[in-house]
Amino acid sequence: MEFSYTGTAHTELVAAYEADDERFQTQKQPDFPDREAVITEVGVLRELMFPGCWNAANLVGDEAATLGALNRLGDLFCQGIRPYGPACLSSTVGNVIDQLPTIRERLKQDVEAAYKGDPAANSYVEIIRSYPGLVATMVHRVAHALYTEGEQVYARELAEAAKSVSGIDIHPGAEIGDYFFIDHGSGVVIGETAEIGDWARLYQEVTLGALHFEEDEDDERTLKKDYKRHPTIGDNVVLGAGCKVLGPITVGDHVSIEANSWVTDDVPSHTTVFIKHPEQERKTNEPEQQ
Repeated sequence: MEFSYTGTAHTELVAAYEADDERFQTQKQPDFPDREAVITEVGVLRELMFPGCWNAANLVGDEAATLGALNRLGDLFCQGIRPYGPACLSSTVGNVIDQLPTIRERLKQDVEAAYKGDPAANSYVEIIRSYPGLVATMVHRVAHALYTEGEQVYARELAEAAKSVSGIDIHPGAEIGDYFFIDHGSGVVIGETAEIGDWARLYQEVTLGALHFEEDEDDERTLKKDYKRHPTIGDNVVLGAGCKVLGPITVGDHVSIEANSWVTDDVPSHTTVFIKHPEQERKTNEPEQQ
């Protein structure tokens, strides 16, 4: 039996569409790419970054094939950017593509950090093909380049695409150093104004977040934007599973913040932060002897 609606919602919705203001772009209706198309960018990126691991051997030793892949990526970037402005500037996309060789070298460092930092890692290929943290880092490094070029909204879409396949949420505004490794990764959140140094290692459910938010001076219902509210993490820092580092605080170099710690104050270099666990008690559940 087919459903046949008899109410008035369709009339109300059409009237509501007509009443929308320009913030919702209901009347303009730009040609947004669907989210599956955004995932396509991730696939092209991984082929360009590690062709030998993603069945893209045709790029190796062939400048024409590599140029074709770059042009395809550039077209996808333009399709993603175009709905948010009057035009996609070729110079903007070109500036990001110019950075790909450098980004690739940094990703190779990230793979090295993962291999050295995970006793379960057996090879670089295993990390490249199966570690969600590397996917999130790869997309972040490109999304951050787009973000700094002024394409913040499309950069955020790329970040969300990475999150959908990795479970890791890195805002494209975050600044991340070299030799970066996220182990396991599910539930990791890194905020927009977070800064992370070199050789940082994060585990699942780590949050680099804001402790509190400031209100806009002109509207108390609107939170203030564009100010530092997330932590700055130094070099050689380990952030254990489930730890929360909150606020515009500074964590020094060679710091270990152990699992489930809650940190809202500055941490000096060469410090270990941990929660003192309560005493554990056990009792037998074996039946008493008769």
